[in-house]
Amino acid sequence: MSTENAVELALRLKALADPTRIRMMSLLMADPTREMTATDLASAVNVSGGTATHHLNQLRGAGLVTSQRRGVNNFYRAEPGNIEALRGVLNTCC
Repeated sequence: MSTENAVELALRLKALADPTRIRMMSLLMADPTREMTATDLASAVNVSGGTATHHLNQLRGAGLVTSQRRGVNNFYRAEPGNIEALRGVLNTCC
């Protein structure tokens, strides 16, 4: 594994190394549209809107979710391609 790939993998694993973020990713991946608002995610994991936004920013920074503003809401979408890439790396190295 190259240094660049190892750094990318570490950033994604670090972003997932939080129970709230894992729950958010699980909710996004289970949703048929694979997207939810920050407010819906905050409510589902029982955290404040600000806390949810912080966690979602961490996931976005790691490339695990994207966001799109529609009106007054930000919709967050899971990035299954990046999650599959993460899974693929873990399957080959561990």
